[in-house]
Amino acid sequence: MPVLDLFFTILWITLLFMWFWLVISIFADIFRSEMKGIAKAAWAIFVIIVPLLGVLIYLIVHGDDMRQRDIDRAAAIQKAQTDYIRSVAGDSGGGAADELTKLAALKEQGVLSDEEFQAQKAKLLA
Repeated sequence: MPVLDLFFTILWITLLFMWFWLVISIFADIFRSEMKGIAKAAWAIFVIIVPLLGVLIYLIVHGDDMRQRDIDRAAAIQKAQTDYIRSVAGDSGGGAADELTKLAALKEQGVLSDEEFQAQKAKLLA
């Protein structure tokens, strides 16, 4: 097999992979969007019947919305992961320094005695 044939084979396989990735991304976006059912069906049929034209027109019409939905989804996933990590770690987000500040304020207000303050402080620093 000549080197040029190998090059074109690799090129076509890469382009085919990119095409499938694009079509799958568009179908995922069609069904993730806030369009009505008829509009979703029309876009799906259009992409299936006239693939190249359907994909290009969908990207022109809904490209910015598609990007924004991806950004919103990534932000939601990141927030969920952060919240999960905080819940597992038992951290409310402030840390020990914030807790010590709150304890000092409670002591100054007279809510905590010196012994209670020292006990809570030792518990936090341990």
